[in-house]
Amino acid sequence: MLSLTIREVSAALREGRISPTELCRKCLNRIKKTQHLNAYITVTEELALQEAREAEARLLQGAPKGPLDGIPFAVKDNFCTENIKTTCASRMLKDYTPPYNATVVQKLFDQGAVLVGKTNMDEFAMGAGSTDGAFGPVRNPWSYAAPYRERTGAAPDADWAVTGGSSGGSAAAVASLTSYLALGSDTGGSTRNPGALCGVVALKPTYGLLSRHGLIPLVNSMDVPGVMTRSVGDAAVVFDVLRGQDMKDSTTTPAPSSLTDLHLNVKNICVGIPKEYHAPGLSQETLAQWSLVQVSLPHTQHSIVCYHVLCHAEVASNMARFDGRLEGHRSEVDSSTEAMYASSRHEGFNDVVRGRILSGNYFLLKRNYEHYFVKAQRVRRLIAEDFERVFGSGVDVLLTPTTLADAARFSDFTQEDNRTRSAQEDVFTQPVNMAGLPAISVPTALSSRGLPIGLQLIGPAFQDKKLLCVARWMEQRVGFPSISDWGEEGGNGAGTEQTPAV
Repeated sequence: MLSLTIREVSAALREGRISPTELCRKCLNRIKKTQHLNAYITVTEELALQEAREAEARLLQGAPKGPLDGIPFAVKDNFCTENIKTTCASRMLKDYTPPYNATVVQKLFDQGAVLVGKTNMDEFAMGAGSTDGAFGPVRNPWSYAAPYRERTGAAPDADWAVTGGSSGGSAAAVASLTSYLALGSDTGGSTRNPGALCGVVALKPTYGLLSRHGLIPLVNSMDVPGVMTRSVGDAAVVFDVLRGQDMKDSTTTPAPSSLTDLHLNVKNICVGIPKEYHAPGLSQETLAQWSLVQVSLPHTQHSIVCYHVLCHAEVASNMARFDGRLEGHRSEVDSSTEAMYASSRHEGFNDVVRGRILSGNYFLLKRNYEHYFVKAQRVRRLIAEDFERVFGSGVDVLLTPTTLADAARFSDFTQEDNRTRSAQEDVFTQPVNMAGLPAISVPTALSSRGLPIGLQLIGPAFQDKKLLCVARWMEQRVGFPSISDWGEEGGNGAGTEQTPAV
């Protein structure tokens, strides 16, 4: 039952083959069995069972709220959840309990979906491996599946692979069969990257189609709520529920027509391959999955530098609110307001966040503003125009790798610093965020190491339905296996209990 798609399990609930309460308990038991993955920061067991009982009553009366009624879901821990801790995996927000739900979370509740927990992440979503949060790293479920163990001879708690980031907990939650869908945030690839490395579908919609209200911001001009599921069809169902204009978010726009019908004649679809995406470090296995008509996006070579300048500048602005006085962790140092302020931020933020704040403030200094920030905004416009020109030439979608290779072992991944890792891992994904375009990562194959490889489809702005249709067609042709086809080996004890750093 846990390996079914949303459509399949929804039918099972309506036909009475399983009750929402039974389904919820199965997911909660699965979360306990897979604690070694460290996918969750908070498990909302009591709330989940209450919501499941309410869904059960509605289904018995023949009055479900919608296609997600009774379906367990998970939420990345940077989306506000009413009366449930929202930490951003940071010491700074370790005690923060929001008084309201993020709009996308509320929409899931309005459909009767059942929240099983808040998922682990990189602190304040700053990272590409889900290894830099205050609650410890997230482990890739495929590290415990038979293909990886048999092909590499890996030891269960020594050679595990990372999930990618920063929404690694959400990807691991869906891949390990503890939830049927999960929300992530996507600023430069933070849902698509872990989606590819964990073998799940990860959708980053057009900027403005999903509300950011209640998503604790990283980079306001690029942040987009992302959807992680086990199939493209499921992603379309969830996206159809979440999309739409929100009076609490002025950047939202009216949504297009229903997205649930994904039938499309792909015979005349033109797929472009950006030649600039043949990046250094691209593995042969990933390259083998990827070849079609070549197009050019000439300013891609500047996108990483441009992204980092703009990202760090907005980070510096967004993190300024956490000063120890009104918001966030407050230090016990009280010799002066300035000392308390500095100490609170030093204690509350990790090195990665502090580093981005410092560099962002440097870029925004009066003497540097024109040279860094304004120039980066101009390059961003050129990157967006590259995409507009290619799509205007008759190309319907672009096909690219999602990541350079399959998931790295944790011991190898942590040999490099956060900034270097992020620059490498975001190379194929972050240009889409700067242009505000929709993109989706679809798992396509297992590598020689037995770990997932994903490909990314990019579409024109507001052409999310066409993008989903092509992704669905591709998904049906590749037939990517489920992790449940092999089963998994649990941790041997060393990773089964994580002690939060907060």
